[in-house]
Amino acid sequence: MRRSRKTAVLVAAGAALVVLPATPAGAGGGHGHGAPVSTVAGGLDGPRQLSDYRGDRVVVAESGSGEVSSVSLRSGRVETLLSGLATPQGVDYDRGRLYVATGEAGPPAEGEEPAPPLPGASSLVVAEPGGEVLQTIDLLAYELAANPDGQLQFGPDGAPVDALSNPYAVLAQGRRVLVADAGANAVLSVDRHSGEVSTFFVPPLVTDVPGCAGAENNPGTVGCDPVPTGIAEGPWGEVYVSTLGADVPGAGRVYVLSPRGRVLDVIEGLTAPTGLAVDRRGTVYVSNVGEGAPEGEPGPDFDPATVGEVTKVTRHGERSTAQVTMPTGLLARDGGLYASAWSVTEFLGLPADAGEVVRVGRGAFTPVGG
Repeated sequence: MRRSRKTAVLVAAGAALVVLPATPAGAGGGHGHGAPVSTVAGGLDGPRQLSDYRGDRVVVAESGSGEVSSVSLRSGRVETLLSGLATPQGVDYDRGRLYVATGEAGPPAEGEEPAPPLPGASSLVVAEPGGEVLQTIDLLAYELAANPDGQLQFGPDGAPVDALSNPYAVLAQGRRVLVADAGANAVLSVDRHSGEVSTFFVPPLVTDVPGCAGAENNPGTVGCDPVPTGIAEGPWGEVYVSTLGADVPGAGRVYVLSPRGRVLDVIEGLTAPTGLAVDRRGTVYVSNVGEGAPEGEPGPDFDPATVGEVTKVTRHGERSTAQVTMPTGLLARDGGLYASAWSVTEFLGLPADAGEVVRVGRGAFTPVGG
């Protein structure tokens, strides 16, 4: 299955949701006071990755508005830290710097011409929280030169046969910054001092689940593209990477890697992961922004607040799920779990600023098969 349908990551889910009736943010899905899922802050535009910031605050990439904002987990106050960015999707904060993954522009609507590339798209942006951009590292240039997954990039007509570079999540770690590039099908490593880019990990094509074996891909490749979507550090320094698996049920993965990129473990049997968090006990949380979305046109009573899910996987392999409305970014912090929710409202006819940061309580989770 080709990345052009999957590497915008949210496009597939958004297309399924576009015909749903509008429901105001905060309605349904248990988003009330004292509920298992409670709203921390609203008014966000396409919120994606969440990361720790200063004090009681977190940072969130707002892909729709081109901003990076801080959110107080106590008061819910939202403050803009950066603006004017090209589709920010991933963000991390470390040592006084913001590291922002800017994605590619989404695919054009049917019958429309592709939009020209946005300035600074498909890059890692290094910036001061006050707004000054210090460095912009072109990750598309690295994809064109190195092509980490080895797939065909251009057809006989010279046009790209698929998405090339769509940076989606960031992890600042030691001397490097790791970037999950959903278009490149690779996790890249950027040296903090020199800006040099290298390949850290290339997840393999998925060929061992129904729907992927023999699936059409780029010319010369068969199987479901892995599509990295989330990246997080484990409690003992491991690197966790979630992969979409071309949105095929059961083809999603979480790879547990050594600091050098060697595979230590793989969590399989997931569906369309769009974000990732790991807590201090090694419990893994994976978001699925489109879980429960109807494939066809829904009935008039369908509630889009019921779309979306977070899966919890303990160190012993027990699984449970929580209904969270259209989640993408996840953050395990201070014994709690936070998620960016209502992340694809642009596809729903809802207000652009209907996105939220929510807290997911332990009572939100139900054992799988229970």
